[in-house]
Formats: sequence, C-alpha cells, structure tokens
Amino acid sequence: MGLVSCDVNGSRRFILFRLTVSDTNPVSANLQTSASPNNQPPNPTKGFSKEFGLAFVTVFLAELGDKTQLSTLLMTAESQSPWIIFLGAAAALVTTSLCGVLIGQWLARRVSESTLNTVTGASLLFIAVLLIWDTVHL
Repeated sequence: MGLVSCDVNGSRRFILFRLTVSDTNPVSANLQTSASPNNQPPNPTKGFSKEFGLAFVTVFLAELGDKTQLSTLLMTAESQSPWIIFLGAAAALVTTSLCGVLIGQWLARRVSESTLNTVTGASLLFIAVLLIWDTVHL
C-alpha cells in the first residue's frame, strides 16, 4: 500500500493505492486515460516525475533504520574515509535496485498479475509466521 498526494480541482488530496506488477505502467495508463481540460495529450515528464518520486520515497522510507543503513553507519564510524564507504554503499544499493527492476520486468512478462500477487502474499505471510515463531521460541 502507498500514499500519494495529488491536486483535484485545486485542492490537495491524498490517495491510498496498492502497487501491482503488470506489463503496463499504472501511472502512464492513468495519464493516458485522463484527458486534460483542453484535450491536449498528457505530458510524459509528469508521469516520470511521479514514478521517480514514488520510487524514491518508497525505497528511502524502507531503508531508514534498515540493517543496511546501520551497517553503513558502523563502517563509517570505524573508517578514516567516509566518502569511500558512501560510494560503496550507494553502488551496492543501485545494483540491488537494478536487479529488482530487471527481475520484476522479467516476471511481469512471464507470470500473470494474480499469480504474482498470490505468491508475494504467501511469501510475506510465511516470513511473518517465521518471525513470530522465532520471537515466541527465544
């Protein structure tokens, strides 16, 4: 689930949404189906900025306080060259993000959306059960 703010009739509204993986881009599809008041085609840079912003905020918030950030913090505290640690951590995050995008794109072409949703949900439930089991049996 996610939260996006948008302007509707001059007032700012917040929309709760659910991310899904599909062959078409949901943001672009929404922009293509929503005509502007003067019937001009939508501006593709608006779709880019929304998608970029959504991806940035999602990953940024997911990484705050994550073990990756804590590891980077500890390595920087022990190192005499924090910029090298920053470059290494940034390169690693970019590489893992690239892997996620490529695998997601590959899966979207081969597996239906409903199957991906089912497998993702089952995987998250399985991880939750394992975490609960580990917590109870300490």
